[in-house]
Amino acid sequence: MSQARTQPQDDPAKVAAFEARIAAGESIEPKDWMPERYRRQLIRMMSQHAHSEIVGMLPEGNWITRAPSLRRKISLIAKVQDEAGHGLYIYCGTETLGVDRAELVQQLLDGTAKYSSIFNYPTLSWADMGVIGWFVDGAAIVNQTVLAKASYGPYARAMIRICKEENFHKRQGYEIVAVLANGTPAQKAMIQDAVNRWWWPSLMMFGPSDADSPNTAELIRWKVKRRTNDELRQRFVNLTVPQAAAVNLTLPDPELRYDADTENWHFGPIDWDEFNQVIRGNGPCNRERLEARRRAHDEGAWVREAASAYAAKQRAKQASEAA
Repeated sequence: MSQARTQPQDDPAKVAAFEARIAAGESIEPKDWMPERYRRQLIRMMSQHAHSEIVGMLPEGNWITRAPSLRRKISLIAKVQDEAGHGLYIYCGTETLGVDRAELVQQLLDGTAKYSSIFNYPTLSWADMGVIGWFVDGAAIVNQTVLAKASYGPYARAMIRICKEENFHKRQGYEIVAVLANGTPAQKAMIQDAVNRWWWPSLMMFGPSDADSPNTAELIRWKVKRRTNDELRQRFVNLTVPQAAAVNLTLPDPELRYDADTENWHFGPIDWDEFNQVIRGNGPCNRERLEARRRAHDEGAWVREAASAYAAKQRAKQASEAA
């Protein structure tokens, strides 16, 4: 009778030394010893982040040719290009943990890896490009500025660079929002409709509530995360409410009110059933997003093969010269 394989236990003395370094606020680097669980949590979290950047190109990419001016086309192309770079940058960081990028990409293509739920919603109008920049990139900034202090050095350093570009994305989106909100009645209605559709999915972006999050406590203890999902969500709401008021747009929450005692904006209940359905692959665009990634991967096979052949040729040339 076969026995189930168990993970080898980490050396207690090394774990204690590692925990002491975390408690002291030290940065953990790739060559440092780390518990296997810490490594696996980082791989899970960072690969999910990288996947989100890559899949996140899709909702906006199909609006590049339909953007209303050359200026808008150029800025949207730049944003999508940035997102591709963010994904590759984080994949590189994940490889410092001993996992191959190809393995992570295959998990995405197989549908076994998760990415942010927000990218499984459709972009129905040009106004969505503004609201995605305002809400989605705004939420990313709230999350990633905290990750810039993560205990794992490569991830923290990646966030510093990425956050600078995300700030550009948010400003770009909010400018689109402001222009439409102060435009014709039809434009104002279009941007309000986009706000109505993207508000609740944007709140879901931060992940499940703290009571239902299986990983938050551990990630907080290891200082990979510095704030819980609910704390980050609340900060996003507090920042976004006055921004909506500044352009005379209404957030679609009848329970939204300011609590003077806590100095927070109270918001209504999130539909976690919808969130769980999207996470399980049953959102409006889950299948469409993965199919687009698989098609791009297949059609790009010749590029990868050419790059591998060129690298092999260069290695052979260097070996011949060294002989």
